[in-house]
Amino acid sequence: MRLKRSDVPTRIGFGQGVLAAAQKNSNVVALGADITSSVSLDFFKAAFPDRFFSLGIAEQNCVGVAAGLALSGKIPVFSTYGVFSAMRPADQIRISVCYNDVHVIIGGAHAGISVG
Repeated sequence: MRLKRSDVPTRIGFGQGVLAAAQKNSNVVALGADITSSVSLDFFKAAFPDRFFSLGIAEQNCVGVAAGLALSGKIPVFSTYGVFSAMRPADQIRISVCYNDVHVIIGGAHAGISVG
């Protein structure tokens, strides 16, 4: 079954968008926190396994690694469940990402009352 544009779940659209960006820019890299398919980074991982980093259930570490990758010229995309993408790594976002003024993309999935 082919989904209409309006029927595509947000997390699938996110994954397809990250893949499209990576196809256009070889500096795009992705970081996973053991929920790759749940946040739809599996599209990216299948297409660019050498640019995908699985860091386990370690959100704070993922943000620190993403900041380091950004400082070295990469465009890191990190995604996890919404509840773990904002508060758990808040200090690392503030210190490693914001103080350094680096371009890190953080996606939060499953953040509302539905999966989407």
